[in-house]
Amino acid sequence: MTDVVRSVEAEKLINRVAMYLKNNQLVVPPSWAMFAKTSVAKEEPPRNPDWWFVRAASMLRKLYIHGPLGVSRMRKFYGGRHRVGMAPPYFAKGSGAVVRKILQQLENAGLVSTMPKKGRAITLKGIKLLEQAARTISSAK
Repeated sequence: MTDVVRSVEAEKLINRVAMYLKNNQLVVPPSWAMFAKTSVAKEEPPRNPDWWFVRAASMLRKLYIHGPLGVSRMRKFYGGRHRVGMAPPYFAKGSGAVVRKILQQLENAGLVSTMPKKGRAITLKGIKLLEQAARTISSAK
């Protein structure tokens, strides 16, 4: 059997899962989320009002593909190029608070579990959610 989650387009899958997370209130953005930047490298907060749900869905997909990940590794995925005026740009990690809060919310929803010394891994419930969303996308083609 082919890996359905890897075979569908990432953006479509992430948007579908984000919509599910929002509608079922499995993930709720904190009050400070509308003011927060996603990285030191960013100049402004995200423009998408549903960015918290999109990031949560993206993190769920990353956990599915890359296995157990910790907060530090996740921060590297969501980092970017930090521009510092005349000095040469360098890499800056993403926001640790955003990553931590989303992982905690996904854990409370039962989609992610903590593995000692390895970070967080996706649960069977999380895998089922991603695969169902991927199947609906692939059957709609």
